[in-house]
Amino acid sequence: MTPQLFIVGTPIGNLGDWSPRGQEVLGSVELIACEDTRRTGSLLAKHGIKNPGMVVVNEHTEGRSIDRILDALAQGDRVALVSDAGMPTISDPGAQVVAAVAAAGHDVVVVPGPTAVSSALALSGFGEGRYVFEGFLPRKGSERAQRLASLADEPRMVVLYEAPHRIERTLHDLAEAMDVARSCIVARELTKLHESVWRGPLGDAGEAIGAPRGEYVIVIDAAAEQPEADDATLTAAVDQARAAGASTKDAAAEVAARFGVGRRRVYELATQSR
Repeated sequence: MTPQLFIVGTPIGNLGDWSPRGQEVLGSVELIACEDTRRTGSLLAKHGIKNPGMVVVNEHTEGRSIDRILDALAQGDRVALVSDAGMPTISDPGAQVVAAVAAAGHDVVVVPGPTAVSSALALSGFGEGRYVFEGFLPRKGSERAQRLASLADEPRMVVLYEAPHRIERTLHDLAEAMDVARSCIVARELTKLHESVWRGPLGDAGEAIGAPRGEYVIVIDAAAEQPEADDATLTAAVDQARAAGASTKDAAAEVAARFGVGRRRVYELATQSR
């Protein structure tokens, strides 16, 4: 058989969601690259799939595991890449492996499976608009503060993952950074026995979710469209930015980004007001 790397989606909770194709592929490869051999071994056993041999690909070992995977492919073997749940590389390890295999000239094939992000978006009922997937926020420090600040004026739907011991703090921080009136859902344990979905304004989410248990997905609806700023508003914003020390060029760029208007328009207003 042609040596190939298969990116295989696995269930995010309910084992019945695993596709026959995904099971067939894992039963036909010579090597499985996985996050945790115990988790993947248990999944194989529950579906009667023989373990062909595994290599651990997690946040600590991914770089070191690439050579073994490339060696297997060079020998004509087929390799499957899986994560503990869902699609590899989506807030999970695997991207380095995929890039290295593709760069080496081997075929990469995807075998789709469930993902928490798409499942939560479908549950949200927020429509077919654009969204930005943030995954897990940085846990602390300036990196977290900067990421939250970047979300403050995000006009698209926002999707995040969070662990139970951080969910309350994250919901509080999101409400501090964003419009508290934005609709959101907080989905817990998707596809599992204790699945639950809370719906309401972002400002109420932290107090409403109850005792934190399980893994969470947060979906925040797109911001309501704001009327386009008029010339007087833009000019005043530019003057304020310049007064704070920004050059005309930088002030125009900053104001254009803040109000979602063309940079040339703001720059022309800025030069007229000097």
